[in-house]
Amino acid sequence: MSSLKNITILGSTGTIGVNTLDVIARHPQRYRAYALTAHTRIEPLLEQCRHFNPVYAVVGDEAAAETLVRQLKNENLETQVLCGAEALEKVVSLPEVDAVMAAIVGAAGLRPALAAARAGKRVLLANKETLVMSGKLFMDAVRQNGATLLPIDSEHNAIFQVMPHDIGRGLEQSGVSKILLTASGGPFRKCTTEELARVTPAQALNHPNWVMGPKITIDSATLMNKGLEVIEAHWLFDATPEQIEVVIHPQSVIHSMVEYIDGSVLAQLGNPDMRTPIAYALAWPERIPSGVESLDLFKVARLDFEVPDMHRFPCLRLAFEALRRGGTAPAILNAANEIAVQAFLGNRIGFTDIPRLIEETLSVMAIAEAANLEDLVAADQAARRKAESWVEAKAA
Repeated sequence: MSSLKNITILGSTGTIGVNTLDVIARHPQRYRAYALTAHTRIEPLLEQCRHFNPVYAVVGDEAAAETLVRQLKNENLETQVLCGAEALEKVVSLPEVDAVMAAIVGAAGLRPALAAARAGKRVLLANKETLVMSGKLFMDAVRQNGATLLPIDSEHNAIFQVMPHDIGRGLEQSGVSKILLTASGGPFRKCTTEELARVTPAQALNHPNWVMGPKITIDSATLMNKGLEVIEAHWLFDATPEQIEVVIHPQSVIHSMVEYIDGSVLAQLGNPDMRTPIAYALAWPERIPSGVESLDLFKVARLDFEVPDMHRFPCLRLAFEALRRGGTAPAILNAANEIAVQAFLGNRIGFTDIPRLIEETLSVMAIAEAANLEDLVAADQAARRKAESWVEAKAA
């Protein structure tokens, strides 16, 4: 039995964070929740502190911190409360921390994930925007600081599981010809363009297979989630856009596949439950029970596959285009998408306006090389301003 591992969970009150704590609770002799972070969700964070007694809890601002300190003191809990962006970077870099679950949604998760890589930690990456925005910068930090990077997205985790061990030599040298990223197709897979124009936020938040946060659920409905995963796969596995293919698979049983040059296709299958990739990454290269039910193939009965329609779902096309353009294009794509999703959830734009906003932002923004984090943040902020102005103009 290995010694107790201390885990920092960035975004502990979100879906990934809650599932990570579920896995940790099943293995109290192996893992300890050392630091938990949430932005403003104080009540669920307090409940987690009661149950897991972390050394640190981090919140977004001083007001939230004061509230949490008072509540912890009332219950005689000893967890130390920190706040702000610098505190996030502190709790991923502490020498006592063995692994970091990077699950803060959106661009806000970039800096602490990068800090974890620079601290040489085992980084369990659930924040796809980190690689979308800063792929080369982040991967360089992983390599230069001896960090271990393990993907948590079910698709990338599946690919990692069925990749050869010598992937560092490159895909072709390792005998891989193609990565096949599966996608459920979301709730509107069969909708016409006219029907998509009438989609409401409530409808878009009703994913057929997965229980996720609102942002990633909307991204799944537009297929932007898969587009971001294409960019992630490029960086994780050093794959060209031509070596990545998206396959619509409505059952979400095959989480992704790898095609080899000898004609073999290896797939990872399982019930759609994020505890499987979380447990795999926590214990890698070992395997531990995750609490996920065994896959009943007789109940599944059939597996369907379709070609994605990039006319009805242009977000996927836009992601491939941003990847090919390189530089700051993926960061601009991501920023515009975040603004578009927020605007859609706030009933400020329609569902089919999401790709229109993103395409317009990409068309008017200058694409530059990203030499450092500051360049990426500047491109991100400029794209957000441009996208927000588009939303305001449409509402006027």
